[in-house]
Parts: sequence; C-alpha cells; structure tokens
Amino acid sequence: MNNEYFSFELQKVDPETGARAGVFHTPHGDILTPVYMPVGTQATVKGVLPKDLKEIGSQIILSNTYHLYMRPGDELIARAGGLHKFMNWDRPILTDSGGFQVFSLSSLNKINDDGVTFSSHVDGSRHTFTPELAMKIQHNLGSDIIMAFDQCSEYGYTHEEARRAMERTSRWLERCYAAHDNPAQALFPIVQGNFYEDLRIESVRRCLPYVRHGIAIGGLSVGEPKPLMYEMLEKIRPELPADVPRYLMGVGSPDCLVEGTLRGVDMFDCVLATRVARNGTALTSRGKVVVRNGKYKEDFMPLDPECDCYCCRNYTKAYLRHLVNVGEMAGGMLLSLHNIAYLHRLMRGLRESILGGYVKDFVREFYAKQGQEA
Repeated sequence: MNNEYFSFELQKVDPETGARAGVFHTPHGDILTPVYMPVGTQATVKGVLPKDLKEIGSQIILSNTYHLYMRPGDELIARAGGLHKFMNWDRPILTDSGGFQVFSLSSLNKINDDGVTFSSHVDGSRHTFTPELAMKIQHNLGSDIIMAFDQCSEYGYTHEEARRAMERTSRWLERCYAAHDNPAQALFPIVQGNFYEDLRIESVRRCLPYVRHGIAIGGLSVGEPKPLMYEMLEKIRPELPADVPRYLMGVGSPDCLVEGTLRGVDMFDCVLATRVARNGTALTSRGKVVVRNGKYKEDFMPLDPECDCYCCRNYTKAYLRHLVNVGEMAGGMLLSLHNIAYLHRLMRGLRESILGGYVKDFVREFYAKQGQEA
C-alpha cells in the first residue's frame, strides 16, 4: 500500500486502548501522528500567517475543493504552480472533495447517480459536481492528499435513505479511482453509512479494495450526541486497515481529539479552533475561556498557564478581552493562533504518551484539568 511518494510507518499501538502513533511520509514532508490539521478553507487559515503556523508546529493544513473551484478557480491555481506555490505553503496539504459543501451550502441541489447539480453560494450560477470533476479539480490544486467524492447523509436519515447514500458513495468511489492518475497524490476513500452499524461496516468493506495510502471516516460530528460518534468509531475499528492512516473528518474539539485517538484515529481536522476564536473563545488546558466576559476585565494573566505560544507569552486575558470587545481583528488572530497551538500541543502530548506507554494517565490528567479555572 506504499509507493515512492507515500508510506506509513506505524510506530506503536497502545495495547489497552488501541491508540496509535506513526509517521506518514508524503512528498512535502513527514506527518507525525496522531495529528490535528488546521483548516484553510480558501487557501488560508483564517487570521494566521503561514510562518506562524510553522512556528507553532502545523505539519499539514486543509483546503476546500468547492470553495477554490468557485473562487479563484482551480485552473488559475494550476497556472500559478499549484496550491503549495499559490499560498506559499511548502508542507503537506489535504483537500476535501467538495461533497459536503455541495450538499450543505445549497438548498437547491439535485442528486442522482451521475453527480450533484447545485446553485453557487457566490452568484447563484448552476454547476454539476461529478466524481470525475472532483478529481480534476484536486489534480489542478496539486494537494498531497485528496478525497473521493461522497454523499454525506444527514443525522436522522432512515436506514433506507442512508443505504442509498452509502451505495452511491461506493459507486462514485470506483469512478474517482478510475479518473485518478497522479501517483504523487494520495486518494483516500471515505466511509459513510450514517449511524447504522451494518451500513458503516459494509461501507468500510466496500472501501477496502481502493485503500492505497489512507482511509477517511465521514458523516460523523454532524449533530449527533458525542457518545454515538464514539460508538460508531468503536464498531468500525476492527474493520479498518491497520497499515494506513485513518482520518476522522470534521472533528476538532479537544475532547473529541482525545476520544478519537483512543479509538485508533490518526488524523483530524476542524474549523472550530479558528471559528470560536473569532467569537472570543479560547481553548485551554483548563477548559474554554470566553474572554469577552466581564470577569476577565482586570485579569492580567495569560490565557493558559501551560502554553508558550506567542499569544500566551505576550498578552493577558484583559488585553484580549479589550481587543475582542472593541472589534479589533488582532483579537481573533491572537486567539486563533493560541487555539491551534493548544491543539497541536495536545496531540503532541497524546503521541508522546502512546510512545511512552502512559496514554491512559495522560487522558485522566487531561480531563482532570479541563474543569479547572484557567
């Protein structure tokens, strides 16, 4: 399942929990797992410069196929030399297929076995996404890791509705692989099946013939209770291949990163870190800190006593509260930088604890601290 461009080295599996530590080798560098991947939807992580992402330890970032197809256009990015050159990021990049956005951003979409016809959220123009087009766009973008085009079924779908979406995803997967011809891009199939154990397991088995370098788990963290997500991960874990990275899509809260890692997941992404930052919320080792709250008006301590990021080294909660409450963009930028740095530090701690054989102790300490005052 490896080639000259990609390989995965599984370094250790915790015997009690199944948590994994590994190294994913890619054309733009190695990725130490488990890993949190910041999201740069439109070829930038909102409010954080690439040099700052590197300083805090970002190994890989995501961009969005749908949004880049809409603006500025994948062909323009190809003429610019690909996404790495266009956005000045020389480390790995993962792009999603655009499927989730096609289904979620437009209430006027038409789904059939060929693809999805929908209205642009930008100007209302009509477009049709097919598996072949999703591959073509991602080939133009030149990302290291690309996703198969899938149909994400909503939480609350009936078993029959979920089955139809899962089977369509499987047929589209075959077409994606037929259209994919660049060995320098790793194509991940996506497991679907909603919240039905039989469909999830069937979806994994349908994906297995197409697993070359990794496998993604989609359709979770879509509004369901967290214990249900954890249950689905536990149900499919025995079916997942052990020799490639496992990517849980759209998951990025600290507790979900911990619980996902304990269930054998290697890669995570989510916009939560920067989204809540822009609203004045920090993720810390002592839980969430909503800095706009009045109790921080004269709090001259850093956000997180355990953090050494630029924000925590230089600024107080009182100053950050001031920035957020007067609408200064620096507030969201500093909080975004801190939140991503915190999640990277959490994942490094998980990785070290897996390698060191004390992951359960690490997790107990994580939860003990989350209820404390920052």
